[in-house]
Amino acid sequence: MINLPKNIIKRPHYLSRVVPFIEKSIIKVFIGQRRVGKSYLLFQIIQQILEQDQQAKIIYINKEDLAFSTIKTALDLNEYVKTHKSATEKTYLFIDEIQDIVDFHLALRSLLLDEQMDIYCTGSNANMLSSDIAGFLSGRYIEITVYSLSYFEFLNFHKLENTSKSLDIFLKFGGLPYLKHLALEDNIVFEYLRNIYSTIVYKDIIQRFAIRNVLFLEQLVQFLANNIGSIFSIKRISDFLISQNTKMPPNQVQIYMQHLVNAFLIHRVPRFDIIGKRLFEVGDKYYFENLGIRHAFWGYRIEDKGKILENAVYNQLLFLGYQVKVGVLGVHEIDFVAEKEGGKWYLQVALFIHDEKTMERAFGNLSRISDNYRKTVITYDAYSGNSYQGIELTDLKSFLAG
Repeated sequence: MINLPKNIIKRPHYLSRVVPFIEKSIIKVFIGQRRVGKSYLLFQIIQQILEQDQQAKIIYINKEDLAFSTIKTALDLNEYVKTHKSATEKTYLFIDEIQDIVDFHLALRSLLLDEQMDIYCTGSNANMLSSDIAGFLSGRYIEITVYSLSYFEFLNFHKLENTSKSLDIFLKFGGLPYLKHLALEDNIVFEYLRNIYSTIVYKDIIQRFAIRNVLFLEQLVQFLANNIGSIFSIKRISDFLISQNTKMPPNQVQIYMQHLVNAFLIHRVPRFDIIGKRLFEVGDKYYFENLGIRHAFWGYRIEDKGKILENAVYNQLLFLGYQVKVGVLGVHEIDFVAEKEGGKWYLQVALFIHDEKTMERAFGNLSRISDNYRKTVITYDAYSGNSYQGIELTDLKSFLAG
């Protein structure tokens, strides 16, 4: 019998997406950056199953636990499950960090043939199920990306009120769930976050992909940390690094960038032509999955406040389930075009609106869009509830908590 952690704080946002598929012959795959709470989401599902049936047969495999070190290949996994599953009743199989099992997809395909098997697994790689593997499992799995705590979840985890001070703590330290066990002090939190960053870089990137040029990888991450929300091409990154006496051809830069994306350290956001309704092939923006991790190795700097604001808005849109792009309207830019269920939401982010220039960028660009989808300007200041020429104006605190 699995011993569940005590005092599990539920994350209803994700549970509501999983519940319709419990006991269905569909593999539930949870992906996301390390330490964002995927394991605890499995525990919450197990808890929910046991609340309905205390005798339910649960198999839990955690590949970070030495107790399961003998499960190295698909054959090992298949044998272990066949040995421990119920012969007559439904078995609920939970596998944490399944990507550490060689050819795990072969075992999943085989186990899924048993209609009495209900399968859940987590992984820390965006391409855990590549297009080839997904083809084999077509229609037989769902994939849910788990993100760091949203601001609302952060308040719940830390039992904080929605105040400006709470918002500043969130923007500084980010939303890794384990922070609720730590004193929210710079030296303590950033020491923890630096270790998480090292684990992601060395285990999920350097070891997994046999990276040789570790120094370049670290310089690349620092470049991205300094250029949150800036538009640039792979060639521009390569040219900049060459100017810093670090030579790396664009194709290698692209490979390293993809590794960072696959490990969920950063998110790549493409540009979208609003009029032509097409994606641009060159020029993307990049944001960090967890701002606290970014600050742990780069620093929390007052001059970066605008970048941090924009990153926080992007992360909230992802949490809410939107597909997000950068909008291009002729020579003008719309910070975010968020799409979900056939609808669009245009958002512009401004640290402050204190003169005609910032007013024009914030509202002028949105007013040029001819369709009638929702349009919102988000600022750090408290302007919530106001509007201008039919465009919503809200502050960051209200946006993140709403």
